[in-house]
Amino acid sequence: MMQEILAGQQIGWPILTVVTFLPLVGALLVWAVRDAALAWRIGLATVAADFLASLPLFFVFEPDSAAMQFVERYPWIPSLGIGYHLGVDGISLLFVVLTTMLGLLIVIYSQGVIVDRVRGYLMALFALQTTMLGVFVSLDLVLFFLFWELMLIPSYFMIKLWGGEGRDNASIKYVLYTLLGSVLMLVGIVVLYLQHYRFASVHGLSPALSFDLLDLLRTPMSLDVQILIFVFLFFGFAFKTPLVPFHTWMPDALHAGPIAMSVILAGIKLGTFGFVRFSLPLLPDASRAVLPVMMVIALIGITYGAYIALIQTDFRRLLAYSSISHLGYVALGIFALTYQGIQGGIIQMINLGITTAGLFFFAGFLWTRRLTLTIAEFGGLAKGMPLLATFLLIIVLSSIGLPGTNGFIGEFLILFGAFKAHWIYGAIGVLGVILGAAYLLWFYERAIFGKVTKPENERLPDLNARELAVALPLVALIFWIGLYPSPFLHRINGSVEALHARLHPTTATAGVGTGLAEATAVPASAFEEAR
Repeated sequence: MMQEILAGQQIGWPILTVVTFLPLVGALLVWAVRDAALAWRIGLATVAADFLASLPLFFVFEPDSAAMQFVERYPWIPSLGIGYHLGVDGISLLFVVLTTMLGLLIVIYSQGVIVDRVRGYLMALFALQTTMLGVFVSLDLVLFFLFWELMLIPSYFMIKLWGGEGRDNASIKYVLYTLLGSVLMLVGIVVLYLQHYRFASVHGLSPALSFDLLDLLRTPMSLDVQILIFVFLFFGFAFKTPLVPFHTWMPDALHAGPIAMSVILAGIKLGTFGFVRFSLPLLPDASRAVLPVMMVIALIGITYGAYIALIQTDFRRLLAYSSISHLGYVALGIFALTYQGIQGGIIQMINLGITTAGLFFFAGFLWTRRLTLTIAEFGGLAKGMPLLATFLLIIVLSSIGLPGTNGFIGEFLILFGAFKAHWIYGAIGVLGVILGAAYLLWFYERAIFGKVTKPENERLPDLNARELAVALPLVALIFWIGLYPSPFLHRINGSVEALHARLHPTTATAGVGTGLAEATAVPASAFEEAR
């Protein structure tokens, strides 16, 4: 059985429940007041408290361990095998802290931008933060699915009510695409549940009925069943990621939605997290079988997204297609199924939460000054806004993977892992690096350097204190991870080793017996009996 460390033993209080539902408490407090200024103060206090409450997860977490930590487990609907089971390991830990940090930065940014329906905006934002955190900490698949689906409600209203031109179509498209994927994913979850019930009943295991991830990990399945379940889960995660060709909702949502929604959708990688959390460990044989297909999908996403970004005339649309290209890199690392590839995919998901989110924040800074993001409307901004030009350059260089920045660590590990899987995967992946540098540096040259060609750009104000409060933490993290990534890598290494051992049991690393690999402790004959 996979090792678990209870929250009561590790920290003494239910930290995951507090971190997950504290934003929802803030939403109720905001709803109870009528003054917009007071609502902002409550909102800022809520996200600041949630971020501070999440920090012990990072510092108390036992590094190089594959165990589920800070675990909370309570019965919920025992007759159906559904429980309230929360926990984090190296795969999910950093996502929780990233989400609370971005929530804080979004509220700081929004205070100078959102003027209408402030209370509703904060309530939707906090409800969305709770559902995202729930996705990352849930170890029961029904609980996970509940958070996954509830996320649609605040997301829809965020785009619909606070978006820009095209927000009506973008909000509906986002919901319909995600719902379609979710319905298919639910079918896969039910098939998993039935497979566990069948196996547990035959072998007299308890509990026979369970949606718990740790119980399902002990359920052997034949290759054809695994592939069937993989396909159903694939659609749910592929639409949310999104992978090409399931991506068409994303450019519209990122362009039409408010900046806060763009930061969340492009910065917090829920779909690729789902692949690592569920698809790979639950379905290791299927993951190996579909490796060539998934690598082709990833490489198409890398090159397609980069090429389309290269021809964009609007900064937000450029960032939308850039995000699709970068998600292709994440998928390339994950589905290489090598230790370095998975490690790089996870750390790059965190990196994109910093750099891609930062680029969208800066898009918001430019929008508030010019009310346009058409690249041709800018030029020579560095002369009047040196701070904005400097911070934006750092984030751009991080996004293209310059050594010394966080982006380099992730891209290096991903390409290393891809080359280990097959040289052709790595070779095509390198092409995406070149294209990524081309479209981002070309944008920066046109918008920031050169002469001031538009009179409106001559006296634009530089970054103010509120905007610096958003930019400085992101830049600090860019250099921290880029120059000293060990604290982050040590926290994911144990879980990555265990996942790699499960994917490749014949070459499993010795000593990885306390994580996912140990969850396969069933007789070999059970695979045939489970048919």
